[in-house]
Amino acid sequence: MSDETPDSLIPYDEIVQEALRAVVGRVLGSVEESGGTLPGGHHFYITFKTAAPGVDIPASLHERFPDEMTIVLQNKFWDLNVTDTGFSVGLSFNQIPSKLSIPFAAITAFVDPAVDFGLQFQAAVDDAEPAEHEDAENDGSGEAEQGGAPDIAQSEDGSNVVTVDFGRKK
Repeated sequence: MSDETPDSLIPYDEIVQEALRAVVGRVLGSVEESGGTLPGGHHFYITFKTAAPGVDIPASLHERFPDEMTIVLQNKFWDLNVTDTGFSVGLSFNQIPSKLSIPFAAITAFVDPAVDFGLQFQAAVDDAEPAEHEDAENDGSGEAEQGGAPDIAQSEDGSNVVTVDFGRKK
């Protein structure tokens, strides 16, 4: 008997990633169904790869965030539209209204700090080293303006953060 684990012929890591991204879709879909109103103190930090296939953001944002950016859905967003493959939303950046379309496959993190919940995903694009960028702070995100997005990678405090990071053998 060998101590080595055989390579799986079933792509479990991809299946789990897809299922967890469906959680994001379901949450955003319920917000869309409620007319774009977030219940209670809920608000979301959504981090995504700006160069991922299907991402559609203004050129100025892509220049500022060539690899990854975080948006905040809290008080000032509009036209949330959720589909089976992604979502689009209107946000303001420096008082300039913008529409962003983001496939679920491009999302790398989803956090709801109001209830200490977060999901972290493998990148859906090349494994290239990420470029340095500024933290995104779209207009109207009270917490983002006061201190930035929480560090979702540190979950040793018992929070409900789920990190899925399956190593792929190449």
